[in-house]
Amino acid sequence: MELPFAESWKIKMIEPMRKSTREEREQWLREADYNVFQLKAEQVYIDCLTDSGTGAMSDRQWAEMMLGDESYAGATSFYKFESVVQKIFGMKYVIPTHQGRAAENVLFSFLVKEGNVIPGNAHFDTTKGHIESRKAKAIDVTNDDAKDTQKVVPFKGNVGLDKLERVLVENKGNVPFMVLTVTNNTVGGQPVSMKNIRETCELCHKHGVPVVMDSARFAENAYFIKTREEGYADKTIKEIALEMYSHVDAMTMSAKKDGVVNMGGFIATNNKEWFEGAKLFCIPFEGYITYGGMSGRDLNALAVGLDENTEYDMLHTRIHQVEYLASKLDEYGIPYQRPAGGHAIFVDADKVLTHVPIEEFPAQTLTCELYLEAGVRGCEIGYILADRDPVTHENRFGGLDLLRLCIARRVYTDNHMNVIAAALKNVYDRRESITRGVAIEWEAPLMRHFTVKLKRL
Repeated sequence: MELPFAESWKIKMIEPMRKSTREEREQWLREADYNVFQLKAEQVYIDCLTDSGTGAMSDRQWAEMMLGDESYAGATSFYKFESVVQKIFGMKYVIPTHQGRAAENVLFSFLVKEGNVIPGNAHFDTTKGHIESRKAKAIDVTNDDAKDTQKVVPFKGNVGLDKLERVLVENKGNVPFMVLTVTNNTVGGQPVSMKNIRETCELCHKHGVPVVMDSARFAENAYFIKTREEGYADKTIKEIALEMYSHVDAMTMSAKKDGVVNMGGFIATNNKEWFEGAKLFCIPFEGYITYGGMSGRDLNALAVGLDENTEYDMLHTRIHQVEYLASKLDEYGIPYQRPAGGHAIFVDADKVLTHVPIEEFPAQTLTCELYLEAGVRGCEIGYILADRDPVTHENRFGGLDLLRLCIARRVYTDNHMNVIAAALKNVYDRRESITRGVAIEWEAPLMRHFTVKLKRL
C-alpha cells in the first residue's frame, strides 16, 4: 500500500497551551474592544492571527543563534546572511532591516514622491500605508479571477496585465516602480505564475518602470509554480526562485514568513543607485547597513532559515497542512478563497454572515465569533484593513471581506486544524442567528486594523 503523508520533521520541544471558558473569552474580547490584536497571547488557544514571526525554528537555526557575531559593523553574521541572499535571489546588493515594513519604509523613502502612482497585484495594508503616507497613490491591478472566491484557478494572484498597462499609459512618467507580491496575500495567499511574473516585468520594463517584488512568501510561490505550472515539475525550489528574481529589479522581504525567523527582513537589488539611496535611509531608521535593526544571531538564523525553507520537503509539509484544513472546510461546506493559499485559509465572510450588512464588517464579526467559540484567533483581511479612501474618507467596500486563518510554520498539528474546522462549523451552523456586526468607535488614519476600537451591535 502507498504510505500516508507524514511531516518532514520531528518535534523536539513543546510549549503548553491554555484553554479558556466562553465566559472568559467574552470578557476578554470586550476589554479588547472587539479587536483581536488587543488580546493577550495567554488569552488565545490556537493563534492564527499571522504566520509572521510565529514559526518554530529548527535545531540548525538555534545552533546558529549561539554563533552570532554582535559586532556593530562588519559582523561575520552579515556576510553569512548576505552570501545566502545572493545565492538564492541572484541580487548583489543587500540591506538588512528589522522586518518587511521596515524594508518598505527604507526603500520607499528613497523612491516614492508625492503624487506618484504605484500599481500592484494587490497592495497589502502596510505597503499601501507606506505609499499613501507619502501622499502617493496605490492602485490594485488584480486579475478578475481573484474576485470570485469559489472559482478554482491555479494562479489567482496574477497581475491583470490589461489593467496594469492602462495605469502605466495613463500615468506615464509618474510611476517610480510596480509592486509584485508573491504570494498575493490580500486575495487569499494566492500564487503568481512564472509566466505572469515574466510578462508583468516585460510590460513594466517596456514602459521604463522597474519592478519590486514583495517577497514575504516567495518560497511558497515557487512551490506552487513547481506543482502547478507546466515545465517546472523537475526544477528545484531554489532554481525556480532564482528564475523568479531574474526578472525583477529589487525585492523587499519580511523574513518572518518564508525565512522562518521571529524577526528580520531585508532589501536586495542589482541597482547600485537604489542601493546607495536606500542606505541613506537605513542608517537613521534601522541602524548600520551590516545589521539594519537585526542582531547577529538573528542574521545567522535567517541565513539557515532561507536555505531550509527553499527545500521541497519543508514546503510540502507546510502547504499540506493548509490543504488539510481546507479539506475539512470542504467537508463542512464552508466557503473560502479557493484553492487553498500557501500560508492561510481565507474564509469568505460575506458568504457566511449573509445577514450582517457590509457597513457592520462581516469578516471582523466572524473573527470575533470564532474567538468566542473556541479561543481561535484569526485576522480580518477585508473592509477594516482596506482603510478609508484618502480623498473621500469613505470606507473602501469594493474588495473581498475575508477571515484569514494563518498557519504558523512547524507549530501546530493536524489535530489543531480539526479544532479550527470544528469551531468554524459551529459558527457556520448558527450563522442565520448572527444578524448584527460591529461599528468603529475609534480608528487611526492609516493601518487602522491593528489598533481600531469597535463596539458590538
